Amino acid sequence: MSELGVYGGLFLLSFAAATFFPAQSEIGLVGLILTGDYSLPLLLAAASAGNTLGAVVNWILGRFVDRFSDRKWFPVSQKQMDRACGWYRKYGQWSLLLSWAPFIGDPLTFAAGILREPFWMFLLLVSVAKTGRYLVVAWAAGAF
Repeated sequence: MSELGVYGGLFLLSFAAATFFPAQSEIGLVGLILTGDYSLPLLLAAASAGNTLGAVVNWILGRFVDRFSDRKWFPVSQKQMDRACGWYRKYGQWSLLLSWAPFIGDPLTFAAGILREPFWMFLLLVSVAKTGRYLVVAWAAGAF
């Protein structure tokens, strides 16, 4: 497989994992690290960028939820939205540092959009969280 395809595939897997689609980008990243055939900085950049941009999609959906929440395809129930907004109101923008976490990360990024978190602060906090997670995964895989 071409290197561009590998990095692009990891980007897309990481993007999907940050939205409401079930995907395990960590497994893809570890597998690619263990081959030893690819640049670690480029793998980390592809995974981090994809995952962060996936979270941006959640923020946009949250920001414009009024237009979409009644659609059949909409992936979040009202109960999930209420719970995520409650968590976000309680802990504020710093809760976005948990945007990497399974089960709560995606709803938090969605809630940030609903509650009109300023985009640049959202992007900064989510980027730090997502990149930090992939650095830890790479470390656990023995890359450092």
